[in-house]
Amino acid sequence: MAWWQQVLAVDAKFNNHRAPAAPGFKTLYIRRRSQLLRDSAREEDGTAVRNYLRLRLSLLQQRYGVTLDQLSLKSRPSSLRSASRLTVEGDSPRMSRSMSLAMSQAGGQSIEGPHGPPQPGTVVPTQRAEASKAIVGGKSIGENYAFSGVHHIFDQHTDSVTMVKFAHNDQGLLACSSLDGTLSICQVAEGQPRVIHTLRHHTAGVTGFDWSSTNDLLLSGGEDGVVCLWSSSSGECLRTVSDQSGANVLSCVFHPFNSNWAVVGNSNGLVQVLNMSTGHYPKGGTSKVAGHVTALNFDSSGKTLWAGDDKGTIVSFLFDLGSGCLKKGKRCVVQEGAAITSLSARTWASREAPNPTLLVSASCNALLLYRVADKDGGLRLRRKFNVAHMYQPVRSTFCPLMSFRQGACGHAAPVLGVSFNYDESLLATSDATGLVIIWKRQ
Repeated sequence: MAWWQQVLAVDAKFNNHRAPAAPGFKTLYIRRRSQLLRDSAREEDGTAVRNYLRLRLSLLQQRYGVTLDQLSLKSRPSSLRSASRLTVEGDSPRMSRSMSLAMSQAGGQSIEGPHGPPQPGTVVPTQRAEASKAIVGGKSIGENYAFSGVHHIFDQHTDSVTMVKFAHNDQGLLACSSLDGTLSICQVAEGQPRVIHTLRHHTAGVTGFDWSSTNDLLLSGGEDGVVCLWSSSSGECLRTVSDQSGANVLSCVFHPFNSNWAVVGNSNGLVQVLNMSTGHYPKGGTSKVAGHVTALNFDSSGKTLWAGDDKGTIVSFLFDLGSGCLKKGKRCVVQEGAAITSLSARTWASREAPNPTLLVSASCNALLLYRVADKDGGLRLRRKFNVAHMYQPVRSTFCPLMSFRQGACGHAAPVLGVSFNYDESLLATSDATGLVIIWKRQ
């Protein structure tokens, strides 16, 4: 993190104590402070920077009568319900960056726990989640998800970051895709967070990507109608395959067990199986849906595939691992005309939720949780959460370890991608300004 970002992060921690009755002034202060710091940014001696940070922190603590520990989320649960805004802006649109963290209550039906009804804005387990709660030590969800603040800020992309995703079972390997036509691979857990590789081949925006099961490969699709296969270790483009109908590639996913198979969705409504070893589309591996294929996801077995389109429909397919053939299963209409922007399937190893579930982001101001009702991938609505989502390609995800909670975490600017690392110690979020923020849990 640049020295001026470190200074700004310290200032932001104390921002709630500046003119409490004038939130507009607090925002203006941070904005102007960020502009001044960026304008004066230059290479500085490390010792001088550390001394300045130490002095700045000491002055702020004396001025407001609080210590840094008292400002932590763990010590101040109310901060989970307050907005802490950090804005970094420059004169050029490419230099404009905005970030804020706010914890607020999701719009789903509230559920009372053993200690009474949840307070507005808190994140709570459901009644059926007491066993899951005990597994993680009986702590509250607020305690388990007390993110202490910004771990690192990446701004290597110059346009919307459409997707962020941690590698499978890896604590710090993160990939990002952007409408600037590039992907980046970052290491955020070992030493100083850094960009390892910038992947360049697409000639238009990258709409999405996926990690192979062993993390050695990345699959990406773009608005240029090209699917690329990358080596994650070297950053080299190993293979490119053009869409067979010449359309924009809007979604792509690896098979969870066999990385020779990939599935891509395009703007012509085609769901296409692709053999990445040969670069060929197998016979019987292409099917058509009503609209643009905006989201794809396999279940954990790799036998069922769901495809969401921009017409508000989810179609299930049965996938044959040997031949790569697709067979249509069930059709579910979420809402007419509401684009499906992400799908995330999860099979729970829990008696509290014996059925697999599918998390659906739809541009009808809703996040929906469906139960997988049958072997053909049929869906039954289980819960609907009200979220602000109408125009942006917003993605959602399950937490890898914990379950059964309510709540929402997001930016003030449109958030397009979210991803936890495998042990939930880090959370990556991306927004429409091209900013990627890594949050670290206490």
